[in-house]
Amino acid sequence: MSGKCLLDTNIVIAIFSRDEAVMTELAKSREIFIPSVVLGELYYGAQKSAHKKENTAVIDKFASANTILACDVDTARQYGKIKESLLAKGRPIPDNDIWIAAIAFQHHLPLVTRDLHFYEIKGLAIKSW
Repeated sequence: MSGKCLLDTNIVIAIFSRDEAVMTELAKSREIFIPSVVLGELYYGAQKSAHKKENTAVIDKFASANTILACDVDTARQYGKIKESLLAKGRPIPDNDIWIAAIAFQHHLPLVTRDLHFYEIKGLAIKSW
């Protein structure tokens, strides 16, 4: 594709743990984007951890170094379409992941993830690192 991609939460966590496969692919990417929903999931994880302050600082640094894509009216429209489609075929996925997919559709970006349930979303471009 274009060298641009949207990262799911599990990929950002892999970056934090310096996963070799992810770091190799990341080096090949021209531009990465992070959904604001992913940051929310990361901050939630930090709040549940034994090292809240340290983990929050890592997320803060990561967020300030990357382009964050927030939800807006267009994202909400995409969310509605995706959720209805999934429910119609009896294959719901977590709501946060629907928001992430909606941002990917809205910005015409492939989603980099290790979550297989994203394949339930018709037309979503997915990369697996």
